[in-house]
This record gives sequence, structure tokens and C-alpha cells, in this order.
Amino acid sequence: MDLKALWNLSYGVYVVSTADIDNNRSAGCIANSAMQVTNDTIAVSINHQNYTNQCIKKSRRFAISILGQGVNDNIIPIFGFQSGRDVDKFKDVDTKKIDGLDIIADSTAYIICDVDNILETETHTVFLGQIKDCGLLKNEPVMTYEYYHSVKKGKSPKTAPTYIEEAVTNTELAYKCTICGYIYKGDLTKEPDDYLCPICKQPKSVFVKI
Repeated sequence: MDLKALWNLSYGVYVVSTADIDNNRSAGCIANSAMQVTNDTIAVSINHQNYTNQCIKKSRRFAISILGQGVNDNIIPIFGFQSGRDVDKFKDVDTKKIDGLDIIADSTAYIICDVDNILETETHTVFLGQIKDCGLLKNEPVMTYEYYHSVKKGKSPKTAPTYIEEAVTNTELAYKCTICGYIYKGDLTKEPDDYLCPICKQPKSVFVKI
């Protein structure tokens, strides 16, 4: 079974944000599973391990920032490869406060929802949200999941519904980033000391040989 066939389904790349009530700040994470269920209902899928998941359950609200192809390269590493339990992801990010929720300013559009229903799966929570507000921010082609992989050469966080462990043959020299799972194929020792993982921007010291 080739799970990469599922990549042919249509996905976008989004930042799902909400209120972190316990810490009086915002929480958010990268999501690629969001869909319009009805004319006024949106569904998003968030892994149980994501801090954003428990924050949405407490606040009963979430916002979707729809990312474009030209979005700042730091947005996906910030929101996809670190936890809101440990850092304030919004600290150094340009945002717009709309209806009390932080929206990524460098996005193409936003949707704000109140949680209407919750469906639990083994690994993810599907939040059904009733649309309360939405709007366009700039005219730019949206970033599809396929574009993120083929053009940006991006990887999915391990908590993403579409995450697939990348295989490496026994004859290949390769190194794996222990933070985001990115596979560097080749001799990493030949890279300069200031080399950074192209996905999570961590130094080469976090890589392990595989």
C-alpha cells in the first residue's frame, strides 16, 4: 500500500489559532486538514498531542489563517515544529487581532469559528465550527499541500494526519532531524557549521545518522 496516493487529495496549509486561556495568550499550530462542510460550517482536524487541541476545547473557538505561496518561510517552522506548551509562538509573529483571536497577518484570508461539535478519533479531534467571520487579506495563490511538498520541499509534522515516515535505502548516507523528521540525504558533515534544517531551522547538531 502506497500511502503517498493520499497526497493526491486536495489539501491546503493553514495556521489554526485559538485562545490559550490558562496563560492569557494565543495558541496555534499548522494544519492541512480543513474543509467546508456546509455553507456555514468548517471542520478542522487537530492531533491530540497538539497543545492547540486542548486550548480549542477550553475556549470553544478557533480561527483559520489560510497561507499563501509567498508566506514568510518562518511561519511553518514556528507553528509546525515546536509546542505551545514550551514557547509563545506568536511572540515575534506579525498578527491581526480579529474578534479576539490572532490571525497571521501574512496570510491570504481568515475564517473565525465557534465550536459547534466535536468528533474524537484515535489520534485526532475533528472540530466542527460555525463560521462567525471571514475575510480576504491579500491577493496571492494559496499554498496547497502538494505545492508545500514539491516546491517548498517541506515535510509534515509527525502530528499531521498526512505524516508519512520517509524511507531510506540501506545504501544511502542520510541524517534525520530529531526535531521535525526531515531527512538529509548525503554527507551532512560536509555542510558548514551554521547549516540549519530547512524545515524547522534547527542546527545540524540535532541530526542523527540513519
